[in-house]
Amino acid sequence: MLRNVVDTVEPIARNLRHISLMQGYKVYGAHLGPFKTPARETDANHMPPEFNIDQQDLLEDRQKGKRWNWSALRPSVVVGQALGNPMNLAIAIAVYASMSKELGLPLRFPGKPGAYDKIIEMTDAGLLARATVWAATDERCANQAFNITNGDLFRWNDMWPKIAASFGLDTAPPLPMSLDTIMSDKQPLWEEMKGRHGLADTPYGDVSSWRFADFVFAWDYDFFGDATKARRFGFHDFVDTEEMFLRTFADMRQRRIIP
Repeated sequence: MLRNVVDTVEPIARNLRHISLMQGYKVYGAHLGPFKTPARETDANHMPPEFNIDQQDLLEDRQKGKRWNWSALRPSVVVGQALGNPMNLAIAIAVYASMSKELGLPLRFPGKPGAYDKIIEMTDAGLLARATVWAATDERCANQAFNITNGDLFRWNDMWPKIAASFGLDTAPPLPMSLDTIMSDKQPLWEEMKGRHGLADTPYGDVSSWRFADFVFAWDYDFFGDATKARRFGFHDFVDTEEMFLRTFADMRQRRIIP
């Protein structure tokens, strides 16, 4: 797909200046199991196939002798408000918490044993957008890859009670369970909640990022990168991850996505 886009755009975009490539920690093999942390942009690639690496190799090869340049952005888990996004952790947590409250249940961490106390990080969608513009317009960033993160680290055993409190919930000991499985029959409950609380008419399928949530909550190993390269190159924005979660949930309530 990337090759087709470049093949189509490059001949007619005579003033093409930059191509922004959105990657992720799959470059480091983070999806395969425990990986070296903090992950750095200089870390060796892993055994192919890996499309993130293939895409960067393509741009590196095509850019030689050209006026345009590229940058590769490598966020951690991206948190935002986009509905219908199969990789939206925030909406999955918000709906899971809202349904727990509706059913009179405490908020249990549903992840894999060992994931509750491992180090993890997030990337705010707004921060990622600003970093993408920065890397595309600052000449120092030409043909460079950057880890882009909020700038802080956390463990779910500390963050989870704070998330629960923001929904007026207590916590209970973690209980491993597949959200993709246990939430599969909850559409009727969602429809009832929409009517009872006057929520926006959001289809249940647009708030069901359960497989991705299961994926994230299964990381029973540290999951973080070194974002100091971006700092050294001039990008100094940061976001407090706890504030990011609470702000995102508040915005969802204001938009009547959740009670």
